[in-house]
This record gives sequence, structure tokens and C-alpha cells, in this order.
Amino acid sequence: MRNMAIERVDGVSQAVWQWRDLITLCKPRVVIVMLACALVGMALASPDLPSSGAVIFGLVGIGLAASGAAAFNHVLDRRLDALMIRTSRRPLASQRLPTSYALAWATLLSVAGIGLLLWQVNVLTAWLTLASLIGYALIYTAFLKRATPQNIVIGGVAGASPPLLGWTAVTGHLSPEPLLLMLIVFAWTPPHFWALAIHKRDEYAKAGIPMLPVTHGDAFTRLQVWLYGWLTVAATLLPFVIGMSGLVYLVGVMALNARFMYWNWRVWRGHDSQAPLAAFWFSIRYILGVFGVLLLDHYAHGWFY
Repeated sequence: MRNMAIERVDGVSQAVWQWRDLITLCKPRVVIVMLACALVGMALASPDLPSSGAVIFGLVGIGLAASGAAAFNHVLDRRLDALMIRTSRRPLASQRLPTSYALAWATLLSVAGIGLLLWQVNVLTAWLTLASLIGYALIYTAFLKRATPQNIVIGGVAGASPPLLGWTAVTGHLSPEPLLLMLIVFAWTPPHFWALAIHKRDEYAKAGIPMLPVTHGDAFTRLQVWLYGWLTVAATLLPFVIGMSGLVYLVGVMALNARFMYWNWRVWRGHDSQAPLAAFWFSIRYILGVFGVLLLDHYAHGWFY
């Protein structure tokens, strides 16, 4: 009886850990950032509050599809992940979870997300989300990541799509404004990711992944972080330039840009070995802050302008 009880407890414990591993495959922290950007796209698409149906079903559908893409990324990268300290404890890299489970889970999430968008949102958002999923899970992960040091630049198009998807979920059509929001994320992605790549250069080299610090060296990559940082600053000023936002946004984004470029400057100078990792973590707060002040400006419009 005691052995049966132990087996039952072990079985429950294993089931709990498998569910935790399945959630881990979804990269929930990354998906949360993506959904925050999508939500801002939804809010900016309407002068008033967007419809609750478009917001709820849009976010759930986009979130499921993004989680599915992340799970496909785990499946395709499982052998590379096992070679890197940062990723070696992932469920597939450590062989805690069978690959077949992960593949089925990724497929289920992706089909459910695209299906929900087709059913409850609109066809355009569903197709754009599917294109983003294919771009990240297949084109970037399976090909670009292993083929070129410009992988994060070219593949950044898929990662920059959430605000565009949020906008089309509410409006059902494309326009210049969401493409500008997409441009901000696209410009931000290289300095964000290359800062981490500098910090993890030796691990990428060991895994044979041609990240920019591996192929062109730290000094060149640090310069690119600095230059792409200024490109990001320019992109974040465009909403004010074209009249999409007002003074509340301008003041907020200038403050954020000053801090963003301070960290990028420290990365470029190369005197602080901890600066790249600190810059990476700040860049996440930065992009959320940029979209946050866009949202604040949008709803403060009636008060100040």
C-alpha cells in the first residue's frame, strides 16, 4: 500500500512538472511583452475604447499563436539549446519532456490561436498572425538563425508584428500608423538582442550559432548596438512628427530615450563587462515604456490638446 501511495504521489508530481514544462515552452514572459504591444495597437486603432470582443478574442488568439511559435522554437532549437548554459535547462534540451509532446502542444496552440482569430476576429489578422508564426518558427529559427549574423535583423519583422496585429484586430484593415508601430519594434530588436549576444558570446560560439559577436567580434557589435539605438530613437519620434501623438508622448519618450541611449553608450564604450546584460534587461522595460506613454498620450488627448 505504501509503495502504491508513493507511486501515486510521484505520478501527480510528474504530471505537475510536465504541465510546468509545457507552459515554459510558451515563453510566457516574451508573450506577455508581445501582448502588451498588441494591446497598445488595439487602443490606438480606435478614438474611444475598442470593443471588448475584439480585445479579448484578439489577445487570446494572438497569445495562443505566439505561444505555439515559441514552442516550435523549442522543438527546432533543442540540440542547440543543450549546448548553451542559458538554455540547457529548457524542457527539451534537458530531455525532461518528449519532443512528440512538445510538437503536439505547439501545433495545438497554433491551430487554436489562428482558428480563434478566423472565427471571432477577422481574416486579415488571422493571416498576418499565421505569417508571423511561420516567420519566427520556421524562417528565423530553422534557417536564418543558423545562416547569417543578420538573423535577428531579418527575422525581426516577425517579432515586430504584435502592434500591427492588435490594430488590425480592431479595424480589420492596414494603415500607415500600425506599420510605424511595427517599425519601432523592428528598430529596437537588434540593440536589445545584440546586447544579450555580447554577454553570451562564448555560448553562441560553442553552439556554432553565427551571432554578430561571434562572426564580427565584440567591438563591431557594440558599435551596432549604439547605431541601431539611435535608429530606434528616430523611429520613436515619428509618431509625434506625423501627428499620431502629442506632447505627453514626446516628453515621456525623450526621457526613455535618454536612459536607453545611456545604456547603449555604456555597451559601446566596452569598459563595463556587465553593461550588455544590464542594457538587455533595461531595453525590455524601455519598449514597454514607449508603448505605455503612447497609450497614456492617446487617452490624455482630450485633457491636454
